[in-house]
Amino acid sequence: MQKKVVDSIRVATWLVVVLWFVHLIQYATGSDFGFLGTYPRQIWGLRGIVTSPLIHADMQHLISNSVPIFLLTSTIFFFYKKVATRAYLMIYILTGLMVWIFARTVFHIGASGVVYGLVSFIFWNGIFRRSLQSIVLALVVTVLYSGYFAGILPNQEGISWESHLLGGLVGIFVAYYFKEELEADESEQLASWELEPESESTPFMRSDTFEKTKQQRLQEAQEQLRKAQEQRQFPDWYSNSTHQE
Repeated sequence: MQKKVVDSIRVATWLVVVLWFVHLIQYATGSDFGFLGTYPRQIWGLRGIVTSPLIHADMQHLISNSVPIFLLTSTIFFFYKKVATRAYLMIYILTGLMVWIFARTVFHIGASGVVYGLVSFIFWNGIFRRSLQSIVLALVVTVLYSGYFAGILPNQEGISWESHLLGGLVGIFVAYYFKEELEADESEQLASWELEPESESTPFMRSDTFEKTKQQRLQEAQEQLRKAQEQRQFPDWYSNSTHQE
């Protein structure tokens, strides 16, 4: 358990360190790395699929993405270690690709699209996997990041709302794609009563009750009465007293 915690935190820490390292280079050199962002539907803009999540406009922008990147990455690599690396790469690449295809023709920078993808991935795992662990994580993410829903609304000045929206949609897709690859502690265990074979139930009435004619039912009743007389050795006067309707 301790190793698992350390490994998940180590991955998250390195990702945040990379973000800060790139930003410090930009600040120290007085450069503007905005040109490395994703620019939709231009071949040269494809480079932004890889580089744009590493670029941030200012320190506030960097901090606002660093905290959720650290927390969400740690969460995914701890609770979904089996698919974490593949899921992370899919969210990272597919979000950038979707922005390049569908977003406005401006430079899109920042890791917020990836953040929305990670939030969506964790939340929808609770829907698709239905394990107790995934449901609890979905509820926690809902409480902590409920304010993020406003970020997908269009026409927000200076904000790449398309990255937020498309990242969220990619997160849903990735959660669905990996929904069958459950972790060892997610495997559902049936309760003891579920493991017991179902007992055959005795119907209140025979299934063919309404399929027989009145004459057939009368004949069966007489046959049953005859057998009962033989078994109980009823006197002759009892059988002679019966009559048909």
